[in-house]
Amino acid sequence: MSPRMLSGQCFCGAVAYVVPDEFVYAANCYCSNCRRTTGSAFKPFAGIARERLTLTRGHTDLLIHGDGQGNDTHCGVCGSLRYSVVRAGAFVHVAMGTLVDDPTIRPTKHIFVGSKAPWYAITDELPQYDAHAMG
Repeated sequence: MSPRMLSGQCFCGAVAYVVPDEFVYAANCYCSNCRRTTGSAFKPFAGIARERLTLTRGHTDLLIHGDGQGNDTHCGVCGSLRYSVVRAGAFVHVAMGTLVDDPTIRPTKHIFVGSKAPWYAITDELPQYDAHAMG
């Protein structure tokens, strides 16, 4: 049986993608880079092997900060973050706010809480890590 496919897109709709609802992990990241790229207190993301994400629209409308081994990929029209390429180019961290469809996975931890914005309070019971947390 084929996995359920999730669709996602940027704010303006110029860039769209599909990804199977088979994310391997999900977390909320509070590092300063994620805060700056999202303009928010943290980035909720879900990780999956890079080849599992397929762009369906906007291939020529991408704005990429970084290289093939690690980058933040934005819509070049509206600037919205789509995903981050991580782990030496092997995985993407899909910005969960870009998903149109509801994924099965939910964030299971807070990472880089050591660099969290002081004006934001984490109010749930998920585990918190000062830096990266594998697994």
